[in-house]
Amino acid sequence: MTGAVGRVGPPTGKRPPSAAARRDPAGTSAAAPPERPTASAGATVTADRAGGDLARRATADPLFRLVAYALEAAHGGPPAAVWSAPYAFHLGSPGLVAAAGWPTAAAAAPRTDGLVRLSSLGHPADGCDLPLTLSGPPPAAPAWAARPYAVLRALARAGFGAGGTDLHVQGSLTGAAGLATAEPAECAVALAVADVHAGAGERPDREQLARLLAGALPDGDDGLRRAVLFARSGRALLLSAEPRRLQRYVAFDPAASGARLVLVAVRGEAADRRRELARAVACARRAGALSAWPPGQGREPGRSVLVLLPEARLAAVRAAVAEDFRDRGRPVPRFLNIAVAGAARREE
Repeated sequence: MTGAVGRVGPPTGKRPPSAAARRDPAGTSAAAPPERPTASAGATVTADRAGGDLARRATADPLFRLVAYALEAAHGGPPAAVWSAPYAFHLGSPGLVAAAGWPTAAAAAPRTDGLVRLSSLGHPADGCDLPLTLSGPPPAAPAWAARPYAVLRALARAGFGAGGTDLHVQGSLTGAAGLATAEPAECAVALAVADVHAGAGERPDREQLARLLAGALPDGDDGLRRAVLFARSGRALLLSAEPRRLQRYVAFDPAASGARLVLVAVRGEAADRRRELARAVACARRAGALSAWPPGQGREPGRSVLVLLPEARLAAVRAAVAEDFRDRGRPVPRFLNIAVAGAARREE
């Protein structure tokens, strides 16, 4: 899938130097980023915590090694925690959501000077250092950083991270895949920041974080956020209209029944996507697909559909869709296998 993070980990040599130059909130350049202040006893900056040596741990997933290394390279010190959060999707039935086995990752380290420093490999020229203000208009920031900053501000108001945070965020997929990218990133940020600013031995309260995110970013998809925070492998989460009701789950494990769940993403102009998606679904059904539905609930035309099909028909479905698009001179859709995964977790 275009935009996926490849299987290339960070270098395993000596610690990298700080970035030679960074852009401050006013848009001017500085010779080097400020040193990270020593944190308070409740949130110690130390490589002994889980995130500290992740960049050099050969057995760790390459994405999490990369995120840990990138935070250290950008901000001058190792992360105190790295969290992964799965992409999520709606099922065809109302009120059902599930998580996909593709992660977004966030690495964080606490500060004490009221500054937040944000970076992402997806936006390498748009890292930023911002003052963490609890009220009033937010400071000017690159577009990608607006939602993470809103999360940081909401957390600070709730008592997590008012002293500031170094943060690096990276997904394994881009928006071209057709799965929502904002909600898993928001959840990964919230969990990582709440974690590094919590007391020793404490873990983030996911229900509290779900409410904070819903209040801070009401335009987001709360159902997808709950899937990110509470999903179980091989299960779909049944949403409730009552926020404090116990989570309910139903079995949803295509692989266990000899089926495959595949995300089919079309390329090309936005105006053509609805028609091209319908054509891809029709081709897939003729070749043996069982059902198809959009992964999100947005009002804008999506760029992908989820297709459930017997495993034995996977090659035939892919070939039928590819042939139809190729014969019409259209870009061939991308196919991405989806495993029904568990919730966000700390990478130890």
